[in-house]
Amino acid sequence: MKINATILALAFALPTAMNAQDSIAVSNSDYPNTYSSGSANVYPFTQDSKRFNDWSISVGAGIPWLQSSTLTSLKFGDNQGETVFGYSAYLSVDKAISHAFGLKLQYDRGETRQGYFNTKNEDPSATAPIGGRTQYNAISLLGDVNFSNLLRRVDNKSPYRWALHGYAGIGFLDYKSFIEDLNSANQRMVYDVTPFEDAASFFGQAGAGLKYKVTRRIDLEGRVMYVYTGDSNFDGVRTANGNSDDFLNTTLGLTFKLGKHQSHLFWHDPLQEMYYKMDVLASKNQDIEVCKNGDADNDGVCDDWDRQLDTPAGARVDGAGVALDTDLDGVIDLYDKCVTVPGPVENQGCPTGPVSTGGGIISDDTRTLEGIEFDLNSDRILPSNTPILNNAVSYINSTSGSYKVIGATDTRASDAYNQKLSERRASNVKSYLVQNGVDVSKLQAEGRGEKDLKYPECEPATKCPEWKNRANRRVYFEAK
Repeated sequence: MKINATILALAFALPTAMNAQDSIAVSNSDYPNTYSSGSANVYPFTQDSKRFNDWSISVGAGIPWLQSSTLTSLKFGDNQGETVFGYSAYLSVDKAISHAFGLKLQYDRGETRQGYFNTKNEDPSATAPIGGRTQYNAISLLGDVNFSNLLRRVDNKSPYRWALHGYAGIGFLDYKSFIEDLNSANQRMVYDVTPFEDAASFFGQAGAGLKYKVTRRIDLEGRVMYVYTGDSNFDGVRTANGNSDDFLNTTLGLTFKLGKHQSHLFWHDPLQEMYYKMDVLASKNQDIEVCKNGDADNDGVCDDWDRQLDTPAGARVDGAGVALDTDLDGVIDLYDKCVTVPGPVENQGCPTGPVSTGGGIISDDTRTLEGIEFDLNSDRILPSNTPILNNAVSYINSTSGSYKVIGATDTRASDAYNQKLSERRASNVKSYLVQNGVDVSKLQAEGRGEKDLKYPECEPATKCPEWKNRANRRVYFEAK
């Protein structure tokens, strides 16, 4: 994907440049007789100049489901008992490092509840099933990947309100496990693990969350995390195989974005801000000092850089303020009645022969049909040239004569290569005309390589500007 460099430069430079001012001063009043690239007016990227917030606080609550364990929360199939619900809550401090990556320092607290199941107590005469619960506290450091920003097109002009995040990290866990005491109606604590006590205090969690931007300050998020405890005692029942008692934690939470700016880094869109700022600039045009010495002809190019200070009103100009003359015939496009075909000034830029609205031109004096140009090293007919060729179809069909379809090239590459390329160009144009209704007997394709230059001074090609070399890469028509 090719991205316009000017738009990208505006997208990232304009928000910074507009940080503290409502107007832009292009010139440097301290040095009135000098010109610079403008780098002196670019604000450094510092904490004070950034255009977004990058800190937030998240809170949420939900239900933990202990399933990869001896005692479980969810009941399926023939398992006895009903699904039981625990509770969980989290609080985190979040820092966005980039538009797609951040860190979260998170505290979790909750209680899993593991219901009844088909395993009996070790006492063969006992028939009562076992139930349990586990209270836990955890602190972890999580990485936060904003997949939506990673995959989103940079030139997407639509504001967005949904984002998919992925989380993963490790931390420390303490818990107390309780199981039902078969000799009483109470539950008794069977395990008490504190942080740093042993390897059981380490745990990891990973998952995903879907965020919705409610306001510029608040996000709503649904999240599912898989918690790996690494401990077979977490559910309150020790197992001989030592498998980890893991659980799923489903939560619904809110993120509160902190800071003075309009947007958070995870939601910040430089293109959107550029569009907004351009609207602001347009609405405050009278207050903006754009040109030190003015713009006398009001063509959008400051007089300091304008090479044509008297451009007529309404004329399109290039970056130097010169009125455009597409066909280079000396008549600017504003007054040229045949913008894409050269013609004398006295005829308003049109040839003296008949002109068709399709764009193809026939000179009655030379019986030559102005042709089309090609990209470098290409024999492909450009879509912009089809109106000219369609006009050629109409003209040739209206006459009884026959025509040569002549291909030519610029002076790059070897003679042999250019000869073959010119033949392919002529052949492709002939095929186009035949496919659109011209009698094949009226056409003869001929390649002349670099021996038929429209601008002979372009030998070698480096002696000429690119528009002259492009004019040499052409196919045109001659009456036989």
